[in-house]
Amino acid sequence: MFSEKFGDTYVLRLDRGEEVMGCLKTFCTQEGIELAEVSGIGACDLAEVGLYDVGERKFQSTLLEGEMEIPSLLGNVTRMEGEVYLHLHITLGLKDTTARGGHLKMCRISGTCELFVRCLPGHVGRKPDPATGLNVFSFQGE
Repeated sequence: MFSEKFGDTYVLRLDRGEEVMGCLKTFCTQEGIELAEVSGIGACDLAEVGLYDVGERKFQSTLLEGEMEIPSLLGNVTRMEGEVYLHLHITLGLKDTTARGGHLKMCRISGTCELFVRCLPGHVGRKPDPATGLNVFSFQGE
C-alpha cells in the first residue's frame, strides 16, 4: 500500500494481493485517524459481503470469487472503545455485468484499489444499539 496526503485527504493505492479492510485499519491506526469518509474504486478476485438481519441480529455473509470490478466502495471511519472502526459497503461488478454488494467484510485486490480517505475534524464513537444489535454512531452530547 502506498499513500500521500493532500490537505485533509489521503490518497491510497492498494496493490494485487492486499486486503482492503486490514490495510485500511492498519493505515488509520498508524495515522491516528478518528473520523473520516472513505470512497474508492478498483478490482478484486475475492470478497466477503454481508447483510445484517435485524430480526436475527446477525450478519449473513456471502463469499464471492472471480474477477470483479469495484465500481463503488463507500463508508466511514470512527472509533469504538479507542480502536479504529470501519463501516464500509461495496458494489461488485461481475463478468456478466450484474452487480452484487453489501456490507464489506473482506476484499482481496486483484489489480489495484484507489481509495480516498477524507479526514474530518472531531470524534464520533460507536455504541451498541439495544433495539437492533448494531454498533451505531455515539455523539458526545448523548
